[in-house]
Amino acid sequence: MTWVAGADGSAYGVTNLPYGVFTHDGRAPRIGVRIGDFVLDLAGAEAAGLVLAAGALGRPTLNEFMGLGRPQWTAVRQRLVELLTDEAHRAAVEPLLLPLPEVRLLLPFEVADYVDFYSSEHHAGNVGQIFRPGQPPLLPNWRHLPIGYHGRAGTVVVSGTPVLRPAGQRPGPDGPTYGPSGRLDIEAEVGFVVGVPSPLGARVAVDDFADHVFGVVLVNDWSARDIQAWEYQPLGPFLGKSFATSVSAWVTPLEALGDAFVPAPRQEPPVVDYLRDEPHLGLDLRLAVEWNGERVSEPPFATMYWTPAQQLAHLTVNGASLRTGDLYASGTVSGPERGQVGSFLELTWGGAEPVRLGGESRTFLADGDTVTITATAPGPGGTTIALGEVTGTILPPR
Repeated sequence: MTWVAGADGSAYGVTNLPYGVFTHDGRAPRIGVRIGDFVLDLAGAEAAGLVLAAGALGRPTLNEFMGLGRPQWTAVRQRLVELLTDEAHRAAVEPLLLPLPEVRLLLPFEVADYVDFYSSEHHAGNVGQIFRPGQPPLLPNWRHLPIGYHGRAGTVVVSGTPVLRPAGQRPGPDGPTYGPSGRLDIEAEVGFVVGVPSPLGARVAVDDFADHVFGVVLVNDWSARDIQAWEYQPLGPFLGKSFATSVSAWVTPLEALGDAFVPAPRQEPPVVDYLRDEPHLGLDLRLAVEWNGERVSEPPFATMYWTPAQQLAHLTVNGASLRTGDLYASGTVSGPERGQVGSFLELTWGGAEPVRLGGESRTFLADGDTVTITATAPGPGGTTIALGEVTGTILPPR
């Protein structure tokens, strides 16, 4: 039970406490945690001696705090729960609570590197059927390793940042043309934020996932399907993906998701040794996609074929190092049903089967469209916690 007004029983109670960075009254960026509809100023709390984190909570991003490691993350979390549940601390803490509408949320961490995976069997199968009809939907390597690519850290933006329609080369009957993308799409994903780095040449084992990953964000990896279709052969995603990747302003700590881990889908054929995670666990996150305020899909993260621990192990198996602030995303989250897909490419089957939206027939994103992705997870004692939403509005190209 918390003494913070309105927070008990909410999806942002003391069992959640996601971290973010905010500004208030023109002050410099500060670290905070969300409790109900308030933000607790952690910079102020550490300055007052209410919580100790070696000064890391007074920084303008989460990076230094994330780099301290799990023992420090756990100690701070336990102290925050104590401060927010024990009435004895109320007089000291209450002045540090700011109403959520009064703050402006910023990108919570400095992104070091960005990697995107392709880990939903349902999504990969759908894309294979759309782009390679009459052929096997999955390529031969797909069930043997988590497919991924490196994205652009510099174009990761916080939720609420407008997304300009990208321009590029697009295929046409007489060769490529240049202009704004006409098949702009979303990808509803879950991202994992690395706190503890690893040295170059070392491998991070699947069992060490929780020692390196600080928390979870929601991700919309916007995609220009026409640009992507022309450029991705023979290599991979490039300009069709690198123009913007939106992430939620709140980072849900991994410890808040302890009740959300569930058995992941069985993998056949058996994976190679470095990918064997016992127990083989995914996360029971339930995403929802809203297009101009209308819910169009509910992707289930628990169906993902490759787990977050396997993705991290694969990312480093060649000796690639981790840095504090690394972000790796799951890839599009899609379930077996049409109403569970994480992209409009799948929702409209490549544009061949438009959906009704606001009384109109729609396929891909138009200028002025807004997409919001939310998610929930099971919490302790049958409660529900929320992950911070990620939203973005499409603007015309400059």
